[in-house]
Amino acid sequence: MPTERIPQDTLDSILALQIVVAWAGEGACDPKRLDWWRTDLIDEYGGGDLFRRLLPKTHSWASLETVRQAAIALDRRKRSEMARPDHVCTLFFWGFSVDEQLAERLAFHKRNREQPRDILPIPVDIYQPFSQAEFKIAIEIPNQKVEFKLVPSGREVLGEMLIALDERAKKLASALLPLPQTDSYPMPFYRLKEN
Repeated sequence: MPTERIPQDTLDSILALQIVVAWAGEGACDPKRLDWWRTDLIDEYGGGDLFRRLLPKTHSWASLETVRQAAIALDRRKRSEMARPDHVCTLFFWGFSVDEQLAERLAFHKRNREQPRDILPIPVDIYQPFSQAEFKIAIEIPNQKVEFKLVPSGREVLGEMLIALDERAKKLASALLPLPQTDSYPMPFYRLKEN
């Protein structure tokens, strides 16, 4: 069965949201951000400095790719606690075909060596100090509250799952609001319908 190719701007929109959430979720930085994963991979004086010395030409992409992988790993761990972990869609898990295309698109950008902020529609400046207020504005959908129910594994988004992948990504990111009072990633997800 042939794989449907996703438009590049859709992939870029999803990557931008994944990156901004992965960046905001870091907790080993000083000052820490949301502390959902124990990383410090982007900051100039943290992991960003290490990547700059190790990979001078691709350091900015390498740090974004690595923090994204940290978020994917936690997402996978939280999904593994579910009865059917592959029957959901999260911001960091779309199924094999989409996830593969996202990885290919990120690798394409990395090879072309343009700066992430020049190529991706990242809604906040991830190289500036973290502002929870700016992050909330970046992921919220204006005049719309995403309805979800709390379940042991995260936040199950209610209503029809959007077909447009970039719009679905926005809704999943917006379902992070309100931000939890704890340092536990709330993992918004859609439950996939049975065929």
